[in-house]
Amino acid sequence: MALPSPGSTDRTRVRRLGEKAVTDRDVLHRVLDAALVAHVAVSDDQGRPYVLPVAYARDGDRVLIHGSTGSRLFRSLAAGAPTCLTVTLLDGLVVARSAFESSMNYRSAMVFGVCDVLDGDAKTAALDTLTDHLLPGRRAELRTHKAKELAATLVLALPLDETSVKISAGHPDDDADDLDTPIWAGTVPLGETFYDPIPAPDLRFELPVPEYVRTWRR
Repeated sequence: MALPSPGSTDRTRVRRLGEKAVTDRDVLHRVLDAALVAHVAVSDDQGRPYVLPVAYARDGDRVLIHGSTGSRLFRSLAAGAPTCLTVTLLDGLVVARSAFESSMNYRSAMVFGVCDVLDGDAKTAALDTLTDHLLPGRRAELRTHKAKELAATLVLALPLDETSVKISAGHPDDDADDLDTPIWAGTVPLGETFYDPIPAPDLRFELPVPEYVRTWRR
């Protein structure tokens, strides 16, 4: 059965600047695959909202996140609290001739739903997927997870069943009256920068920087 397109529910339909809405699931996947950090919303037992920054990875038609079993907020998610996960990639500043028309270029995704708790082999596989999303190829050289590490970690999967994608790109759209104003306008591209790796001070061996670290760029 085909999964719903982004923006196909009343909650996920883009109303403000609807022309920026994207309904292609492949675009949803590309946005989620390009970022490293998501923000997850959850309320505590007193109804107070929190937003948690988390490492995540897309695994097919779900998003994987993990946290400590000691986290009351993660325990709340594991118990079935509804959530909204968001990812934003900032691609540039749009500098218009007025503050009102100035904006940003971005790719963003929202995922609504309830998380599933992963255990056993599914939990281990999910942790491996998370590791390789951050540094592709890293998991292959690491030791296996210790039992106490697995016991201390909650791994959750959020299905990509109810989603929204919004993309903004392009140059300023100034009012015609402002075009004769002698003010610079344009775009300032932005992106992530990865610097030279820094060895740990307690590294006991003369080891080259792994290929997956040296060559990895998004």
